[in-house]
Amino acid sequence: MPKITSIAAQQLGCFSPDYQTAQQHFTQLVNNTKQLYDQQTFHVENTRCQVALTTHAVWIGSPIANKVVIIISGTHGVEGFAGAAVQNDLLSRLQHDYSVPEEVAILLVFALNPYGFSHLRRCDGEGVDLNRNFVDFDKPLPENSGYRQLQAAIFTADSSTRNQLFIDYQSQYGQKAYEVAVSGGQYCDPYGPFYGGEKPAHGRKVIESIIQQYQLAKRKLAVIDIHTGLGSYAHGEVINDHPIDSHGFHTAIQWYGASVTSPIAGNSSSVEKLGLLDYAWHKHMQQQGCFITLEFGSYPTDALFEVILQDHRSWKSGDAIAKQHSGKAMLEHFCPADIYWRELILVKSRQVIQQAITGLQHG
Repeated sequence: MPKITSIAAQQLGCFSPDYQTAQQHFTQLVNNTKQLYDQQTFHVENTRCQVALTTHAVWIGSPIANKVVIIISGTHGVEGFAGAAVQNDLLSRLQHDYSVPEEVAILLVFALNPYGFSHLRRCDGEGVDLNRNFVDFDKPLPENSGYRQLQAAIFTADSSTRNQLFIDYQSQYGQKAYEVAVSGGQYCDPYGPFYGGEKPAHGRKVIESIIQQYQLAKRKLAVIDIHTGLGSYAHGEVINDHPIDSHGFHTAIQWYGASVTSPIAGNSSSVEKLGLLDYAWHKHMQQQGCFITLEFGSYPTDALFEVILQDHRSWKSGDAIAKQHSGKAMLEHFCPADIYWRELILVKSRQVIQQAITGLQHG
């Protein structure tokens, strides 16, 4: 018996099987968008890939609009499969029965980390996790002592030994401390997970460029950064990393409702992290909007860590077959093939985009 969904099969076609197909689909939709004002292409430098790797920024609507919804995909490369689908779904709807108020513009940032998108990894070609890269590199790099304690365990081949070392750490320091140690961000091991790098990465340069070129610091912004892989299956969690009691913190709750979560407040599936993309936007917003992470959950947190660690072990080993296996596991974790999961991603993202538009209009 075929599966029955509330979203037509052709709409689910906005999900692509690979980076190149997603990019081609995105470009085609952009070129057919009547409200298109501007588009820019940012090439990844110094890459040995045979395929050109690019990030696209597309402005839809009036260039003088003071209110802008910004939707970012692929901050964590492989998570771009879902993020690109959301962007392509929006572009498709704009060509049919959906419209945006004249005073609101849309800025789409497609494939912020195209290397990770194309190679089925979260990090870029230098091993950098872009969402740990937004730190001040003119100052001493942050220290994550927990990561150093677990570094050897992370690359331990025997799973039972590795898991026991993790359990021992959790027993001594607690679950939150364990998650911070592994995923909070580290700046000492380019082969390891959640590495923040030693200089600004491609995606950071893109963000800084578009903020300046489009004078976004002078506009009211609703930024939506799309992520996957953490949290309950198919649930879209709206994560608010603004400081508690800041204008952005309260704006996010006002616009997106009581379901908004906060790592700082301790009610999110995420924990506090170093060098987030969020921070690049917070300093420009002041009284002008908010930044949220729209995180779509898939499989349990233990599975998330295991598939990420497997990816880093396979790439450190250089084994081509191991890389292929880890790539398949990464794709399934961060963009499950289940059509019900994909359907819910589109349903929730449509809702959140509309909430952002309404918030900009009336907030």
